[in-house]
Amino acid sequence: MSFAKLNSNLVRLGAASAALLAPVVAYAQEAAPAAAEAVAAAPVPDKGDTAFMFLCTILVLFMLIPGLALFYGGLVRAKNMLSVLMQCTVIGSTIMLAWVIYGYSFAFGGSESAYFGGFAKLFLSGVTPDSTAATFSDAVIPEYIFIMFQMTFAAITPALIVGAFAERIKFSASVLFCLLWVTFVYFPIAHMVWDANGLIFGWGALDFAGGTVVHINAGVAGLIGAIMLGKRTGYGKDMMAPHSMTLTLVGAAMLWVGWFGFNAGSNLEASGGAMLATVNTFIATAAAVVSWCLVETFTRGKASMLGAASGMISGLVAITPAAGIAGPMGAIVMGLMVSPLCYFFVAVVKNKFGYDDTADVFGVHGIGGLFGAIATGVFASASLGGIGYAEGVTMGGQVMTQIYAVVVTLLWCGIGSFILYKIVDMVVGLRVTVEAEREGLDLASHGEAAYHS
Repeated sequence: MSFAKLNSNLVRLGAASAALLAPVVAYAQEAAPAAAEAVAAAPVPDKGDTAFMFLCTILVLFMLIPGLALFYGGLVRAKNMLSVLMQCTVIGSTIMLAWVIYGYSFAFGGSESAYFGGFAKLFLSGVTPDSTAATFSDAVIPEYIFIMFQMTFAAITPALIVGAFAERIKFSASVLFCLLWVTFVYFPIAHMVWDANGLIFGWGALDFAGGTVVHINAGVAGLIGAIMLGKRTGYGKDMMAPHSMTLTLVGAAMLWVGWFGFNAGSNLEASGGAMLATVNTFIATAAAVVSWCLVETFTRGKASMLGAASGMISGLVAITPAAGIAGPMGAIVMGLMVSPLCYFFVAVVKNKFGYDDTADVFGVHGIGGLFGAIATGVFASASLGGIGYAEGVTMGGQVMTQIYAVVVTLLWCGIGSFILYKIVDMVVGLRVTVEAEREGLDLASHGEAAYHS
């Protein structure tokens, strides 16, 4: 075959192929814009926000283990150190499992119910590496990181309760109660406050990072537990001073560091709102430390390390619901105000009524959370440096909404906790024997000791 003939055949073959492929090419050209629009419309998580939320999630875990565990551990007697560490560790681990199995669905399952998230996301059904969760702006983050961030909140909240009944509760009772408590108290309140379909969210209540969901909830449950379990054997007679204020301060400092993840992470993205929460977490806490020390100096003549640590936690608790809402100067005022209030409940009210709240969970978390939740309604005002109210909302109206949210939380948690303590008492019993209590729960419940002479 000559070169000219071969070339002629190739030209005819090319023309025929082009004719055959023309419909395919035309279809591809028509489909390309639609495909491009679909890709453009698909939400793509911001890598910076995702990394920020990952860091915040790890910081909240750091609050629980080792922060809270060491803070409470230092406040109890040496013979009960490991029991507190074990309760914080095992309760946190148990709740993490409950969260991914059913807790996330109960809180954020997409139900239109005002009280319950539904069953749609049991066992994380439908959640994939590509599924996303919305932030407060038009951005998105992977749903997995939102799940994990909220999981750390669910894990640390029941562990906060441990400090109220430390040194006298059965280990099995503490774990069982906390599992039931998150199921019937925490998950519904989280849905009501933070889910778009939730009852309290619908009212327009402001709770940036958990004043109602975390601190009022834990404080009320702790108070009821302290009363129902009764006082520690020898309370008011034996020496029950904290065995290591050094560890307590180490734990408190870890809580302060981790709290930046707690508050700033609740913004769900690395933006100015997260930085506002960060600066407020710094200065409200600092103000509360100074305020508690001043109160002790005037009332006792000396400022104590225990007081400084208590002021630190009080300030962190108070600013939590207002972290991304109040302005910096408002945060300082909240920190200055909360310490005298918490000090009064710890030093006066507890002694007056005679309940044995071992680590002052109610006096610090409960009262600090109550104050913070209501004060958020005040310091959200733009005239006081806050981000302002929704259109048509006044300061008085917002404060009343905050009070309604607090009342619902108090009733739901108070009644629910009382019933759950009763159930646990009937199933496994709440309190250890007097002999076990005198020996110390480290040896009696776990067969080991924190310290050896």
